Amino acid sequence: MGLIISLIIGAIAGFLAGKFISGRGFGLIGDTIIGIVGGFIGSLLFGLLGLQSNGSILGEILVGFIGACVLLAIAKALKAA
Repeated sequence: MGLIISLIIGAIAGFLAGKFISGRGFGLIGDTIIGIVGGFIGSLLFGLLGLQSNGSILGEILVGFIGACVLLAIAKALKAA
């Protein structure tokens, strides 16, 4: 997948996770970074569970969204502690 597509998918996944977990986003760059890192986390989690996305853009956004939600939940828990 191209770099531009990966950045767009990361931005979308990070934006959605930012809205879902904390109620607001972190700006375009923050959402993109969260989405990209979340994509790696989501891919790792899906791999450990024996699942995989079907390679579609929607599947990749879903994996990135789930990973970004996990990342934000961990960050929120660490911040509260």
